[in-house]
Amino acid sequence: MKRTWTIIGVRDVPRSFRWYQSLFGQPETEPAHSFFGQLLDADGTVLLCLHQWGAHDHPSLMPPRDTPGLLDACCATGIFDGSTCASPHAAHAALLDAGLRCTLDRRPRIASETAAIAAARDAIRAACARQHLAFD
Repeated sequence: MKRTWTIIGVRDVPRSFRWYQSLFGQPETEPAHSFFGQLLDADGTVLLCLHQWGAHDHPSLMPPRDTPGLLDACCATGIFDGSTCASPHAAHAALLDAGLRCTLDRRPRIASETAAIAAARDAIRAACARQHLAFD
C-alpha cells in the first residue's frame, strides 16, 4: 500500500506537536527533533508531519513572505541555475521599491509602468521560461 505524508510548516515544532497530540487524543511525547516530528497512530501509521519553517532551506517550507530567502533557496538547491539567480533578485528589488514608494506617499498601490517595472517583468518572465515554468 502507498501512503502520502502530510507535512505542515510550523514556527515551533515542539509546541505544535503537543497541540496536535491533544487534538488527536494522544499522550504527550516529544518530537524526534526540534525542527521535525511525526505524529504516529498506535499501529505506527504516520498521521501528520510537522517541519519548522525555513529549516534546511527547503524552498516549499520557507517562511511566508520571504521572497529573497525563497529565491536564495531556489538558487542553492539548483531549482534556478546560476545564470538565472541574479535576475529575480533584481526584479524583486525593483518591484518592491515601486510598491514602497506608493505606500510611503500614501498613493493607491498601483504603480505606473516604468522602464524598471517593465524590465523586472521581463526578467521574471525570462527566468520562468528558462525553467520551463508557465507564466502569463
